[in-house]
Amino acid sequence: MPFDQHYKIAFLGMGLMGSRMASRLLAAGFQVAVWNRSPNACDPLLAQGAELLQLDQIADYPLVLTCLADDAAVQAVYAQIEPDLIAKQVIVDFSSLSVQQTLELAQRAQAKQVSWIDSPVSGGTAGAEQGTLVVFAGGDEQMISTLKPVYEVLSQRVTRMGDSGTGQATKICNQLIVAANSTLIAEAVALADRAGVDTTLLAPALAGGFADSKPFQILAPRMATHTFEPVQWKVQTLSKDLNNAVQLAAVHHLKIPVASQALSQLQAHQAEGYAEADLATVIQHLQ
Repeated sequence: MPFDQHYKIAFLGMGLMGSRMASRLLAAGFQVAVWNRSPNACDPLLAQGAELLQLDQIADYPLVLTCLADDAAVQAVYAQIEPDLIAKQVIVDFSSLSVQQTLELAQRAQAKQVSWIDSPVSGGTAGAEQGTLVVFAGGDEQMISTLKPVYEVLSQRVTRMGDSGTGQATKICNQLIVAANSTLIAEAVALADRAGVDTTLLAPALAGGFADSKPFQILAPRMATHTFEPVQWKVQTLSKDLNNAVQLAAVHHLKIPVASQALSQLQAHQAEGYAEADLATVIQHLQ
């Protein structure tokens, strides 16, 4: 039976993405209980009609959604809820994790007869607000099918990429392109500026050409005008994702020098105090 509005949902992680996704589920009529490590992040969702989730009551929720910062955060939160999980619950993880961490958590969940579906997303905060995310799912095919009513509220497309871990592997490849591309976009904007180009015209001028992309249309105007608020992609998030790509490549004995160089640039920018800043600020690392 599909997971429709009759099922209670626990949503853990009210960050930039999770808060917007939870808001859409509430607006669609789902019963949602929310949790965040910093409880005040839940306040806007509570005002919208969500319940405040107590982690020791996780067994009351057949469907558990997570959207957390990284491997360490997901591992820590899973350790908190693991003792109270019961058979036949389903965990859908929208976080961006390493493949190894996902496989370990899926195995631990399976030992409790709990299904783990890795479902990292692409589309940024705008996609989360508008319900136009794309989802890369890894795990049981039939279970992914039963999640359709939930996915439909959050995304424009869900693709099952294979067994557990393949959703995360796909997201890592996605982030490799986005993160490495962001450093190249910064170089292009900086070079154009030095050459006397009105950089505010770059995005419309290149639109529809071979150099165009969604990241270019988002980042180039922000870089040209030094508009870094509101934060759309955090530097530390893309740095983390790119590091996952480099690590995954190492496991498979594959050299990815462009991604490795981009990672070095993002890590250097992060070390200069820009970890929480928008990805567009990487232009400042060049200027």
